[in-house]
Order: sequence, then structure tokens, then C-alpha cells
Amino acid sequence: MTEPLVRPVPPADAGIRLDAFLARLPEVRGRTSARRLLDQGLVQVPGHDVRPSLLLPAGAEVRFTLPPGAADDPLAPDLPLPEVAVLYDDAWMCVIDKPPGLAAHPPEDRRSRAHTVASWAVARFGDLPSPDATDRPGIVHRLDRDTSGVMVVAKTQAALDALRAQWKARAVEKVYRCLVYGVPRFQSDWIDRPIAPDPRHPDRMTVVDEGGREAETFYELVERFDGFADVRCRPRTGRTHQIRVHMTAIGHSLVGDKTYRSRARQHDRLPAGAPDPGRQCLHAHRLSLRHPHTDEPLCFEAPWPADLQRLADWLRAHRPPR
Repeated sequence: MTEPLVRPVPPADAGIRLDAFLARLPEVRGRTSARRLLDQGLVQVPGHDVRPSLLLPAGAEVRFTLPPGAADDPLAPDLPLPEVAVLYDDAWMCVIDKPPGLAAHPPEDRRSRAHTVASWAVARFGDLPSPDATDRPGIVHRLDRDTSGVMVVAKTQAALDALRAQWKARAVEKVYRCLVYGVPRFQSDWIDRPIAPDPRHPDRMTVVDEGGREAETFYELVERFDGFADVRCRPRTGRTHQIRVHMTAIGHSLVGDKTYRSRARQHDRLPAGAPDPGRQCLHAHRLSLRHPHTDEPLCFEAPWPADLQRLADWLRAHRPPR
């Protein structure tokens, strides 16, 4: 075990709670890590009984020992917090407009040192419940790292359970927008194709004729461009990468998707001069659900993001005249 670190309480922090003092320290970085240290008995304050609510006097010495690997805790990376737009916030839940490039939670291999929605939420709200004994505080559902839009964070265990029950019962209405290569043949249609892991690529999913899990997506055209289309998707199920896989299966891969490309579109590129968003053009536009405490019906919308708007505007401006 390493030697304990000692941090005196400055006069400006007199009266602060022990857990809050620990959470501010750069070695601890957040309330979740502070609570872990306290729960594991790794904190001492000479002359005082250690408890999270202990009010520290000025000059008190807080001694704590970091367990092995604590400095690499992906829930508390030593980086500035990302800017996240909050669409709704109360005592039970927070709804955000997730920016692209921000993962929902750390990967299972725990190697990432980047912030995630989970680490942002812990830094903002403190300790949050995690689903099914995972280390994913507040996470009700996932959006891919490069997908932007509406995402819900639960603040209490009761809220987490109630919200996850809605997802399981398919009582949540989800609406996505995406920009795809090519123009679908139909103005609207259902894609009813089961999805399973791709045996040739373990990190990918694929449609299958037999086996797999039920997957249904309704799509409708919003706007046609020259060789591209703006499409609205309403997935009835919530399989991993469902919209990306289903649109690829009908020959209309998402612009910017580096993982899923249909055979007909695998060599397609954006026209010269078109603004490249540098990510898959997928946005969680609208989410309708019931409040986990009051059961009130709620609907949240995240505006079409600037990077996708720039590309749509360019495609519209370069559409050949009829």
C-alpha cells in the first residue's frame, strides 16, 4: 500500500463536508471516487470520526490512500468537462443534447481517459445509480459516440428503474434524422430485418435471414438531394447500431459512417467542396416518454446540429434545377 496523501483544509473551506472536500481534490476527481475511498476506509481525519457528512474545520488534515489504478479511473479523467446542453433537469432525471464525439460510458476494457456522459453527469450531480451492477452511473440508454441528440440521465434508483422499464416495454417513442447516400425508392417504408453480431467482424452487427433479434425501423424521406437524402427514422426496437445497419441493408449507408457501408455505396464520397462533418450523420432528434415519478407524458427535441445543417444546406444549394 502506498503512503497516504495529506491535504490540510484551508480557511476558505472551513465547514465543508468531507466528501465534498475530497471530491474537489485533483487526485480524487469527483464524488463517486470520494465515496469509494470513504467506503473502503481509506480516509482518515486525525481527531475526528470519519463519515461523509463530517464538517471539516480549517487546518484539519485529511489523509487518504489511493488504491492501485485509482489514478486511471475513467469516470474521473483529469480533463476539462465537455460542454453539454441541458434540455430538462429536475430531481429525478436530466435530459441532454449529447454532442458528437462523447461516448455514453467508459468502454469495458477501461482504457479510455476521455470524458463520457457518465463522467459528466457524476461531476455535475454527484453519486448516481448504475444499471445492473455496471459502472455506468445515470445511464438509461445509449447513443453511439458519434451520434448526437437527446439522451436521458437518471438521478435516483427509482427513476432509473422506471425509465429502463419504459425502454424494455417499448413505450418510448424515438425519432432520428440521418443523411444517407442515394435516395430511397419509397417515400416511406418499414425495414423488418433481424439483427445479429457479424461473425466476420466481432465489433459489428448485420441483418440475418435466420436467428438474430427482432428489429424494426420505419423510415420516411424528409428531403431529396442530388445523390443524397435526408431521412427520418422511427425505430420500434432498440438494437445495437440498428438504424445504421438497417439503412445499409437497403443500400443507403449513412454519410460519414466508417463501419457500415453497403456494397452499392462503398465507394461513394462527398462531392468536392461539401462540408464533411467527420462523423456518421445520425442525430437523435426527438424522444417521448413518461416522467419516472409523476407519469406525466414528456417530449424532448434536440435541434438539427450545426455540422449536419451545413452539409444539408450545401447539398440543397448544389441540387440541380428541375
